[in-house]
Amino acid sequence: MDPLTLFYRFGLALVIGGLVGLQREHAEREEEHFAGVRTFVLFSLAGAGGALAAELLGHPGAFLVLLGAVGVLIAVSHGVAAWRGAVGVTTEVAALLTFLTGALCYWGKLELAAALGVVMTVLLSLKLELRRFARALSREEVLAALKLAVITAVVLPLLPDRSFGPPPWDAFNPHRVWLMVVLVSALGFAGYVLMRRLGPGKGIGLTGVLGGLVSSTAVTLAFAGRGKREPSLAPALAVGIVGAWTVMFARILVVVAVVNPSLLGPTAVPILTAGLVGLAASLFLLRRARRGEAPEVELAAPFELGPAVRFGLLYAAILVAARAASLSLGDLGAYLASAVAAVADVDAITLTMAELGRSGGVDPRTASQAVVLAALTNTLVKGGLVVALGGQRLRTAIVPVLLLILAAGIGLVFLR
Repeated sequence: MDPLTLFYRFGLALVIGGLVGLQREHAEREEEHFAGVRTFVLFSLAGAGGALAAELLGHPGAFLVLLGAVGVLIAVSHGVAAWRGAVGVTTEVAALLTFLTGALCYWGKLELAAALGVVMTVLLSLKLELRRFARALSREEVLAALKLAVITAVVLPLLPDRSFGPPPWDAFNPHRVWLMVVLVSALGFAGYVLMRRLGPGKGIGLTGVLGGLVSSTAVTLAFAGRGKREPSLAPALAVGIVGAWTVMFARILVVVAVVNPSLLGPTAVPILTAGLVGLAASLFLLRRARRGEAPEVELAAPFELGPAVRFGLLYAAILVAARAASLSLGDLGAYLASAVAAVADVDAITLTMAELGRSGGVDPRTASQAVVLAALTNTLVKGGLVVALGGQRLRTAIVPVLLLILAAGIGLVFLR
């Protein structure tokens, strides 16, 4: 190894050790601490030096002996600190990880070493914020996060990543189906946590936007009922409803981008236009809206296995049905499948068309148009809920926006 490379690697080890040491020195400046800037720099350099010694001697024992010596020093220091009443091990673990990060620098894993150093420093700095966040979590949210982790890290890798049978059954791939379940569940979980953290007290418009991350239909139902009971809040409730619809369009683009990026181009223009119409309408309505307390939006639990399995079955059924309709009726079959399925769930049909467009089961242009048709059909259904359940003032505010969104979306997708 040439001297310049050697100095560069040891220099990065020095920087990482100094970064972590500065954070520890700052965090424990009023207490007697185990290690500060100089000690952490030495730990990191010791890791790089141990790796160098092992290479020069041609035996990993040199590195392991040095690692053991550092471990003994850390253990003794922790024992003394525990005897004095300090039971935390955060600094000690950070010291050991800093040693190993220094070794990674010498081994040429520079990007990994730098990333570990930065992440370690950030985690050490966010002690209070992470503690508050963890204490604010409910038992239901913790269990939901664990279940989501199980279906992602345990169930997903076990499912076969292949299709079964001749068309239309070739559209069914268990791994891809469950991957979509994970994607939609993760989006819903994130929206639920944001909704719970910020709460309806932040305002009707913000409640609508956050609720749209979970279920724009739930927001529409809740706000429409409130609009009939309290007509004076109609402009503010209209902001929340249209905001939820707008977020739904953004969510569709995220799903398409993840599942089939090549479909994003033709889909983005009509979906973005419809979403921008909704955004403009929201801002216009916001100027007219009166402040008011947001109604409670009844949302499902952050994540439950039963609904996730049902969504997976629904998605698989729509996937096969849409493939069959496309084979027998061509483009018309894809459009019919999208319109019918979107009445119940826009996410499932969006995933279906994005997947069929990726695999060649449906022409990409047809798949793009079908996604837009599904989004607009779902918006039309929610508009119908407002007309049926909301009061006159809410209907007056929502119907023109609904017509503008439908006109923009349908006009652009089929003219293109």
